[in-house]
Amino acid sequence: MTTYCDIASGHPFHGPYHDREYGFPLRGDAELFERLVLEINQAGLSWLTILRKREAFRRAYRGFDPEVVARFGARDRARLLADAGIIRNRLKVEAAIANAKTLLGLRESHGGFAAWLDAHHPAPKPEWVKLFRRTFRFTGGEIVGEFLLSTGYLPGAHTEGCPVYRKVRAARPPWSR
Repeated sequence: MTTYCDIASGHPFHGPYHDREYGFPLRGDAELFERLVLEINQAGLSWLTILRKREAFRRAYRGFDPEVVARFGARDRARLLADAGIIRNRLKVEAAIANAKTLLGLRESHGGFAAWLDAHHPAPKPEWVKLFRRTFRFTGGEIVGEFLLSTGYLPGAHTEGCPVYRKVRAARPPWSR
């Protein structure tokens, strides 16, 4: 069976993401929010498409600062839907803005996105999916699963034979504690 570890090696987009980001723990609200927005936008598309558009996403969503995105209004929505550099899907744009507002609420209730995730860890994937569906918009099973794998909350981002696996493990992702 071919794994992401197999296909990413040496690829100009997948390689750096696989080697430096995928499965490594994230703690900052902007980093976690970026990953959530990217995973939501990947729905129905390839991850390569998202990686190629990543810098455009960062510009369009103002560095994924949740406080800034939460204040996006009609003009920003129109700007995002007209931006060919990102995925121009109304439901995904609306989800990003609504989820930024939700994240601000998590700061109030838990101290931040990572603290909210930690408060619910460990949980089996089906429980995570239910929790995300109650909390965020546009978060189905695949989106939640990939978000949790990519941020270190679920194991399995790398095969044990992958050289990056040891680096991820050394970073002490939540699944390893």
